[in-house]
Amino acid sequence: MKSASFRSPTTEANVSQTKFPTASDVTSDRECGAGAQRSTASPLDCPAEATDDAALLALGKQFEEIAAEIQKLYNSASSHGHLEQIEATLGRLHPVETAIMAMPARTVAGLGVKARHAAYVMSEYWNGPIDRIDWDARAVRLLIEAVCESAGTPLPLHGAPDAER
Repeated sequence: MKSASFRSPTTEANVSQTKFPTASDVTSDRECGAGAQRSTASPLDCPAEATDDAALLALGKQFEEIAAEIQKLYNSASSHGHLEQIEATLGRLHPVETAIMAMPARTVAGLGVKARHAAYVMSEYWNGPIDRIDWDARAVRLLIEAVCESAGTPLPLHGAPDAER
């Protein structure tokens, strides 16, 4: 059976009707004065979600909860009996992942959410020692690890064989 991190994003059969924020729901940097030459607006003139990552952090929390639920189902004694439940949970996870990828990070904590999600999606990069994976995978892995370390968030990997994590 495939592990939770190697699933296909095509499982959307039981996706909830919850609307998650997307990148277009957030005010752009130009509208909030991130480019000083382009605008005279200050961050104080912008909505809170444009200057912090509250929505992204909330999505990160949802992601962690659903991913933990999936891992628990996979780790159960009879994961075959939970196949429908796993599929439904993966369906709930997909829109959260899509929103995390679409939403811009504005803080180091927001980058941490994106890095943890990337580590989950690319979990095969932690299946072996770093000196035994290809150059591209090593570059991505080291970048994700550096962002997680800077953000103060641990990697979401369980039981990876590499002690260098």
